[in-house]
Amino acid sequence: MAEVKKAAAREGYGNALKKLGEEHSNVVVLDADLAGSTKTAVFGKAFPDRHFNCGIAEANMVCAAAGLASLGLVAYVSSFAMFAAGRAFEQIRNSVGYTRLNVKICASHGGITVGEDGASHQCCEDFALMRVIPGMVVLCPADSIEAEACVRAAYEHEGPVYVRFGRSATPVIHEEGYALTIGKGEVLSDGNDVAIIATGIMVPEAVEAAKELRKQGISARVINMCSIKPLDEELVLKAARECGKVVTVEEHSVIGGLGEAVCSLLSENYPVPVKRIGINDEFGHSGPADALLEEYGLTGKHIAEKTRAFLGK
Repeated sequence: MAEVKKAAAREGYGNALKKLGEEHSNVVVLDADLAGSTKTAVFGKAFPDRHFNCGIAEANMVCAAAGLASLGLVAYVSSFAMFAAGRAFEQIRNSVGYTRLNVKICASHGGITVGEDGASHQCCEDFALMRVIPGMVVLCPADSIEAEACVRAAYEHEGPVYVRFGRSATPVIHEEGYALTIGKGEVLSDGNDVAIIATGIMVPEAVEAAKELRKQGISARVINMCSIKPLDEELVLKAARECGKVVTVEEHSVIGGLGEAVCSLLSENYPVPVKRIGINDEFGHSGPADALLEEYGLTGKHIAEKTRAFLGK
């Protein structure tokens, strides 16, 4: 059996920034003293005059990015999700969202797989925070290749975008050159017993869950929903009509993220039973990333078990 290629989504971010910088002279990158971890150092090495280390001052960084964007530049700002979305929320809301400036907030180290840094750094609330800002696009790529596609799609989109990247290396499920359309999901495998809609690093786990369910006679449709906002409503409704039951999976709180976006759409348009899988109303804690995914029930095996129970089989 061929070994599965793995790469961290943040690696794709760094590579994509460098490519964008080569193509577009109006791209600038700001970082909060974490360029090595967020991978913006790749851009900084190639374009030192367009890379700004703002120090551990995320709020100031966002305001500086807004100022640069007001001059016609496209500003990418980076930090860990806890600080990019959490600490700088007011500045993102007022200086970027309200003004609809061309600032792209690209946050790495989202979710519990930050690992040993513990609950203070494990941001499982960022989708909720960013979704509620009017006009904000919210993306979460499944692998490093889709991460590159997100960076490019963010550049082409006029207005604010939030993109979350994971810390850990995860299976690469896309081919080189994959193009992302904001507001569109992707069907990875077909099935009619249940639709599993996943985002981010949970997508490869959902694919594994579907394989396990297939062995048990359950046909699961797997949908990669990178675009959490805007949501691909047409695709979700089609899956609900054809499958009858929906499972959502995210490395985020079950409150305010992909699951609630799907539930809101279905409750108003085509009510079907929905099972939300994610972080329940609790904080994470320190531990190896893989062990935390096991503990919080976010592996392919756990997703398959929970889906089977949800179906009553």
